[in-house]
Amino acid sequence: MNLSAPTFPIFLISVILAVLAALVAYAGVKIPLVSGHAFATLGIGYILLLAGNLFRG
Repeated sequence: MNLSAPTFPIFLISVILAVLAALVAYAGVKIPLVSGHAFATLGIGYILLLAGNLFRG
């Protein structure tokens, strides 16, 4: 299996999703689309990063 580095936009989006999920879960910040779904948001960020590593371009 050949892995490639994700593009910068994919990496940035996944980091932003992870930070938003962490803020909701640990800092108690209320973010309308994330507040009820912190774990799902973190999962989506991880899946996006995984897809960026598995697929080229």
